[in-house]
Amino acid sequence: MTVRPRRWLTLALAPLVAASIFAAPAAPASADPDDSSSSSAQPDEKGDEIESNSTLNEVLESSNRKFVQAKAAVAKSTTTQKKLAIQINLAEAKRDSLVPEVNAIAAQQYRTGHLGAASFLLGSQGSDDFLAKAVSLEEINTLHDRKLRELNAAIDDVTAKKAALDAEVKQQQTNLVAMKKQKDAADKALSLVGGESLTGGFVDAVSKQAAPAPRNSEGGFSAEKCTVKDPTTSGCITARTLHMYQEVKKAGFNRFVGCHRNGGPFEHPKGRACDWSLQKSGFSVAHNADMKNYGNDLMAFLVRNADRLGIYYVIWYAQIWFPATGWHAYHGASNHKDHVHVSML
Repeated sequence: MTVRPRRWLTLALAPLVAASIFAAPAAPASADPDDSSSSSAQPDEKGDEIESNSTLNEVLESSNRKFVQAKAAVAKSTTTQKKLAIQINLAEAKRDSLVPEVNAIAAQQYRTGHLGAASFLLGSQGSDDFLAKAVSLEEINTLHDRKLRELNAAIDDVTAKKAALDAEVKQQQTNLVAMKKQKDAADKALSLVGGESLTGGFVDAVSKQAAPAPRNSEGGFSAEKCTVKDPTTSGCITARTLHMYQEVKKAGFNRFVGCHRNGGPFEHPKGRACDWSLQKSGFSVAHNADMKNYGNDLMAFLVRNADRLGIYYVIWYAQIWFPATGWHAYHGASNHKDHVHVSML
């Protein structure tokens, strides 16, 4: 009788293969500081980079759109992770249920074929016994091969699902970082310029960077006297005020401005303040979009460069900003809707 040849070497390797499954990866304002009254006479489709001509509204819209998108991605990722976790549990259960079966079959293979297939078959007590033994070996090997394939497939399934879960977790972390980044960008853009209530959103999203004013040896701004000729009046200003004046002009804000003014307890008579008008001469309350936007952009430039220039506070449109406390409602003699006031340290 002819017996189909087999790869009998797998019999001896079976226990090692069965044991190797355990190497699979494991589951992973107070008083008015400027008491003078007025009279008539700076995250898209290109990424997180903000274009120089973008307005606050555009930045907020882009940031909010990206925030919602990232939030949706996080929610989707969370759902996917839950599904993958269930699939991993099922795959691991299948793998674990196959381990004893494979080990049992491997043990039976080892016992049955211990003397070798040839001697095992030659020890038959007749043709019927030979046939029974041959069929037994064939069935054991077939069953063993099938169970090994099932076990290896289960191990691969668990490994693949765990890798997918790891990738999903990593992507979710990226989405969470993106979501926080967009929220922080919107919060910062709003807080710097007093929120949309102050600017209506019409303000440059970015401002030019001013050259830094000289500091003392300790890194601070020492008090300065009014010793420099004021380019806007016949009075005097401090060197730091002159630097600020020059940097604002350099940034393109070239409408009427007045700095030194006699009388009063605040910074103007000390040469430490300037009033930046919204028009080419004199002062007039903002009565069109051009004037309001000019004031918004000038205010934003001063606030964003406050640390570099040594600014004490900024007043604009009934709001006052201090570096230490941010924006607050301002109730002075002038509501500062006709000019931007800046005081220097």
